[in-house]
Amino acid sequence: MNMETIYIYHTNDVHSHLENWPRIRKFLQEEKQCHQQMDETVFLFDIGDFIDRWHPYTEATRGKGNIELLNECQYNAVTIGNNEGVNLAFDDLNHLYDQAEFSVLTANLYQKNGTFPSWVKPYKIYQTKKGTRVGVIGLTAQFARLYDLLGWKVTDPIEELKKWLKPLKEQSDIIILLSHLGLRDDERIAAEFPDIDIILGAHTHHVLKTGKLVGRTLIGAAGKYGDYVGKVTLKLNDQRSIIDKKASLYNQKELSVPLNEQKMIHSFLEKGKEMLQTKVTFLQHPLESDPFKETVLSKLLCQALREWCNADCAMLNAGLLLGPLKGDVTVYDLLNICPHPINPCVVELTGKELLEILAETKDEVLAHKQIMGLGFRGTVLGIFVYDRISFSEGKVLIKNEEVDAEKVYSLALPDMFTFGHFFKNVLPAKEKKYFLPEFLRDLLKWKLQM
Repeated sequence: MNMETIYIYHTNDVHSHLENWPRIRKFLQEEKQCHQQMDETVFLFDIGDFIDRWHPYTEATRGKGNIELLNECQYNAVTIGNNEGVNLAFDDLNHLYDQAEFSVLTANLYQKNGTFPSWVKPYKIYQTKKGTRVGVIGLTAQFARLYDLLGWKVTDPIEELKKWLKPLKEQSDIIILLSHLGLRDDERIAAEFPDIDIILGAHTHHVLKTGKLVGRTLIGAAGKYGDYVGKVTLKLNDQRSIIDKKASLYNQKELSVPLNEQKMIHSFLEKGKEMLQTKVTFLQHPLESDPFKETVLSKLLCQALREWCNADCAMLNAGLLLGPLKGDVTVYDLLNICPHPINPCVVELTGKELLEILAETKDEVLAHKQIMGLGFRGTVLGIFVYDRISFSEGKVLIKNEEVDAEKVYSLALPDMFTFGHFFKNVLPAKEKKYFLPEFLRDLLKWKLQM
């Protein structure tokens, strides 16, 4: 019997945690070389959010430095995550993959005119050493509104899958989906599209140590930050049908340590830091930060937010600022104290709704809440800081006038508060105006240079 084994390695949601990369790189390069020496077929895929602009090297190179790292490991293909898709300006994303030596597979990302950008394919057919055709398709999370504001068009991933699955089936013996959609969507796809043999997942940072079988589809996922590297092993019979499939994870901490590991990690940081030494301003007096106190710095950022958005008032959480500024302030310093990929946003609220939200912001438990995700790269939320909002003798004033319950006010706030986890009685139903591609640190820079 002429059996064939195919080996697939996958990473996802590394988020520029390059402190984990030296071990991953050594492992992937050695594994790939070993399979090639044995004349075995091996594939290597990344399922998106490989870049994250909190890291100086990623910020300084606008992600292109990360692409070099994928090239070094000879990845076959990637799909994009929201950190590539909506955290880069149009031109930065459009040129991110200029030097890529792998395919970018994202079937639901289009230019505004409805054609694929030159660097995107919906799917690709690979051929193994024994002639088995492996069809690989990619999909990314549908943040349609944000993509639209940046000049792109992202479509319904399920509809795209229906459209592309027919040609894919005709040309493939095996079908693999690279899915930056999240576990719930992956399970739904596995149930509805049994022709997909393997789904390699991402986005919701789920860890599937031995994969998850839904129907006949095996789902694999490797958590976040490079904590794990995933592996799927497929055994095929001579009819090119899968007779066995297994998923496993390698813990990054247990991988062999490369020479000069700390030096490599340090060099990523230092390279980025060096490239971000552009001077922004000079401060005569230090600007302090404190998650539990209103400071001149947090007030300054809140004022910048309101002015940038041309809103009636603004609020933000003091935990967004992770340190002080003093003396010569560089672009690196601003990244260091405000690393979050968080954009300004405006919502229009009646006075009654605004009062409800402001009452919630006074909850002391909320200030100590530890936040993960939503673009937040700090630890605690911190107290709320306001601009043109004041509290006096039990009254709330906007621009020194008591709030009118019927009047409509525009409130500027960080976009993280609009993604359904906060102020649930008011914000989810509201129309939001997002300002892209600027992050809060860009507003702080703008304000400091005024």
